[in-house]
Amino acid sequence: MNRRHFIGTMGNTSLMLLAGSFANAIGINSKETSNEFVFVEAEQFTHFGGWNIDQQSMEKMGSPYLLAHGLGIPVMDATTEIEFPSAGTYRVWVRTKDWVAHWNAPGAPGKFQLLVNDKPLKETFGTKGADWHWHDGGTIKVGKKAKVALHDLTGFEGRCEAILFCKDATFQPANDITALTKFRRKLLGFPEKPADGGSFDLIVIGGGLAGTCVAISAARNGVKVALVQDRPVLGGNGSSEVRVWPEGHTNKPPYPHIGDIVSEILPNIVKGSGQVFNGVSADYYNDNLKLEVVKREPNITLFIENRAIEVVNSNNKISAIVIQNIRSGLQKRLTGKLFADCTGDAVVGFKAGADYEYKVENLMGSSNLFNVLDATNKEEVLKCECKDKSALAMKCEVGEFAQPFPRCPWALDLSDKPFPGRKGVKTFGSEGLQSFANMWYWESGFNQNQVTEIEQIRDHNFRAMYGAWDVIKNVDKMYPNHRLGWSAYIAGKRESRRLMGDVVLDAEDFKKQTKFEDGSFPCSWHVDLHTPKKEFKAGFEGNEFISDYTRGKEYEYGQLYWAPYRTLYSRNITNLFMAGRNISVTKTGLGPVRVMRTCGMMGEVVGKAAWICVKNDATPRQVYENHLPDLVALLKEPGSKKV
Repeated sequence: MNRRHFIGTMGNTSLMLLAGSFANAIGINSKETSNEFVFVEAEQFTHFGGWNIDQQSMEKMGSPYLLAHGLGIPVMDATTEIEFPSAGTYRVWVRTKDWVAHWNAPGAPGKFQLLVNDKPLKETFGTKGADWHWHDGGTIKVGKKAKVALHDLTGFEGRCEAILFCKDATFQPANDITALTKFRRKLLGFPEKPADGGSFDLIVIGGGLAGTCVAISAARNGVKVALVQDRPVLGGNGSSEVRVWPEGHTNKPPYPHIGDIVSEILPNIVKGSGQVFNGVSADYYNDNLKLEVVKREPNITLFIENRAIEVVNSNNKISAIVIQNIRSGLQKRLTGKLFADCTGDAVVGFKAGADYEYKVENLMGSSNLFNVLDATNKEEVLKCECKDKSALAMKCEVGEFAQPFPRCPWALDLSDKPFPGRKGVKTFGSEGLQSFANMWYWESGFNQNQVTEIEQIRDHNFRAMYGAWDVIKNVDKMYPNHRLGWSAYIAGKRESRRLMGDVVLDAEDFKKQTKFEDGSFPCSWHVDLHTPKKEFKAGFEGNEFISDYTRGKEYEYGQLYWAPYRTLYSRNITNLFMAGRNISVTKTGLGPVRVMRTCGMMGEVVGKAAWICVKNDATPRQVYENHLPDLVALLKEPGSKKV
């Protein structure tokens, strides 16, 4: 069986898994029909063209999907070739959605066509349904083989998750995720049990700065580590995919080597200048540097583009996790003695039954940073990361600098509203393009679940960005030669689940400088909590898109605060560490710890503690109870030191 495209050669047994409750309702059985079909996973297309793979909603959807993120310029086709069980007529189903239908917005911006042998089906996809569903594409007559392409029509976030060609014209595939997942697994030919991915001393889930530092720190202390990351790059919010500039002071006494690894894997551009580079070009975030450092460590096995989907535990102890490759769908089981949840969303701890806190209201939101470029500036054009760079460069070479932008009736209607970047509107002291692009405060999801509703939150950020740029370009008639140059489609999250440890830090601990004997990583960011900015709320109550931050003496605590080690392990899952924004703090305590250099230093501490656990067959809690002097000694050692 072709592992890239799942060809139905087994009668209709497998297809009935996809029929779900529909099959029972209408009484379909294998004797009455003979189904020949081809099932194509979008993420397994041979060539993605200009489409991006998006895995952010796998738990909710059961699968990644392809996204046409072209900033208003149609992206290149995603293409693949398929083989049919036999020539003939097939009904075509495409799993997709109209991504603005949730808001009853007009225009269906995510339009795309399905091309078969370079000819489009009559149906245009991405035009129906607020939820993911099977969009009926009608019938098509084909031979034994065909070239299939996703042809984007707008550049405005079209999306495709899967395609089904079925000879039975009456068959209707189910939208039930359980049925769809069973169908996929059977057709992939994978065994019921995941393949053995190996056994490790420590399994780190999440390859942001926190998880990457855990892995490097532990590996250099002789720990056998697996590092699992569900994106093609490391760094999380500090990668080229999200581009939040890392903050937090490192290398401070009495432990001046805590921060060594953070400094090693982060770029040294304008070191110490204090300048912030949110949303700037990918070079500033140097993804390759992080990957190179990790790959040089012989004790690290890197599972890139793999997502943790299952946790195996009993008696409050984790024994293994199951991971799934976001492209192939291949699942592996990783067995470990210790685990570190560095996912940000506390995915592993949540699935293991760890104590956690999370209240879905008055949250800090998520951002999708973006930047703009001036087409008259040759240097900016040459560095452009937009998907039509070649065409842009050619136009500008002959002096065609005008950069029109289409009207966006489906975006937020800001034509009569103030927003950052609009003429005469000052935001935190800035105005014009300086306050529009590269700014952290384009943020939404304040009262939505940042774990399960992240696609919708991200899409609301898109509607704000596109709506604002539409007004700037087409209503205010400003910046005729500027265009959107890049935008993150992976959300930069600030707040979700927090796992509870033996100490739960609150903002009052920072302000009162509560002392702990196991203080191990320095915090320097103020008690920074975000809420919707009142100047931009009118007309968007419940759907705000610009945030404000807490400031003033009541949110300050001095230059440094040394947070305790006991915030870095679970109080009820005996072999679970955590590092990053999901550590043991209250909502207000999250403000000072969530910036990335600080999260990276947590990781360095966890890596050192993991070695003590392995050496002494101890739990994370026992490191504090029985081996705190050993941890203190390790905190004084350079991050580059290897055992």
